Amino acid sequence: MAKYNEEFKLLVVQSYTEGQQGYKRLANQYGLDHATVRRWVKSYEQHGLSGLQKKFCRYSAEFKLSVLQRMRQEDLSVRQAMTLFDIRGGTGIVRGWESQYHEGGFQALEPKARGRPTKMPPAKPPKPSLPPTKKSSLEQLLQENEYLRAEVAYLKKLRAFASGQRTSRAEKARVVLELKQGHPLAVLLKVAGLSRSTFYYQVKAQQLDDRHAGLKLRIHALYERHKGRYGYRRITAALRQAGERVNHKTVQRLMQNLGLRSLVRPKKYRSYKGQQASVPNLLARRFQAESPNQRWVTDVTEFNVRGEKLYLSPVMDLYNGEIVSYSMQKRPAFSLVGGMLKKALARLTDQDAPLLHSDQGWQYQMPAYRRKLAERGVTQSMSRKGNCLDNAAMESFFGTLKSEYFYLNRFDTIEQLQAGIRHYIHYYNHERIKSTLKGLSPVQYRIQALSA
Repeated sequence: MAKYNEEFKLLVVQSYTEGQQGYKRLANQYGLDHATVRRWVKSYEQHGLSGLQKKFCRYSAEFKLSVLQRMRQEDLSVRQAMTLFDIRGGTGIVRGWESQYHEGGFQALEPKARGRPTKMPPAKPPKPSLPPTKKSSLEQLLQENEYLRAEVAYLKKLRAFASGQRTSRAEKARVVLELKQGHPLAVLLKVAGLSRSTFYYQVKAQQLDDRHAGLKLRIHALYERHKGRYGYRRITAALRQAGERVNHKTVQRLMQNLGLRSLVRPKKYRSYKGQQASVPNLLARRFQAESPNQRWVTDVTEFNVRGEKLYLSPVMDLYNGEIVSYSMQKRPAFSLVGGMLKKALARLTDQDAPLLHSDQGWQYQMPAYRRKLAERGVTQSMSRKGNCLDNAAMESFFGTLKSEYFYLNRFDTIEQLQAGIRHYIHYYNHERIKSTLKGLSPVQYRIQALSA
């Protein structure tokens, strides 16, 4: 397989992030496999520039086991795990670890000795030797005891620092620095597998990094305030909105050091092309609007709590992504959509005549629904049959709601979920910033536009 330097990989990644080309088009342009391009992009997004640099290392049995456990706990694929843990090479590496663990347990994950095995000479009977003196035996026991004490303290402290990935030199140096007062430095460095020069280099680097101590506290506060929903891009936008000048790469590096990452997984959409609806698709996937109340979209989604169902029907304004109105019921009756529509129409002025887009659900084909639209001068639009991408903006909101709130919490009753959804929609409209709205929330963006 061809070897590519760091500059070439970075060029390909930047072509993807800055342009409109996909993995396959870039792969054809540079003569690569599209899976290779995708792996470089994901590695760069997860680990920054270090994810594109050459990496030569041997993985310990503990690290291999942590990868397999993370895959099992979070249902990660092999490629997702390799990106998360910055493992280079083909997927056969991790699959081999799985096979080894299933066949021989933890011991089978121990790395094998490199090189060709040497032919050992036949064992010779040991020569009789004089018994050691009491002094040399005592010194040896004391040294072994000191090493074991340091090893136990080091491993115990290391578990507290562990971030779920392979232990870095910085983490090892931090543990050694904390234990240096109670144990000889030489013994601790031997236990940690660090050279003296590496240890002092890491200590100096960490002391320089303390200038960001205040920024780390503000990043952690924003992360906790938004309950892990913000990645480094939104954290950066929130800091800038508060008047702090900070580079997004600095925020990304500090969040990696703090072990903070967005809990929200990317959403995927799958659909097939169907027949044209009786009501035409007037929206035609134009998910932008030049002013409020110009284009609306709506849909119904379902939640399941311990066998009970809850249905949510919202209306979104495509101008700023704001949820204009919504209603919730335990049954998907017409009153669910009718109540939502009544509240939405009440917000319109005499000059407003929006386009309202939906899928081909039976509620939207009811004569009562169409009559209310016609009486208020609202134009109806429908997606093509079975094509959810025609209403992708509303589907995207449902995915965000479930990823950022529903899947991250546990609910005992439907009433508990209803109260939580009301709180989240208020948070979504008034507090949750969006990069497409210049780092503002939907309500902030609407108010700023109207005041201008």
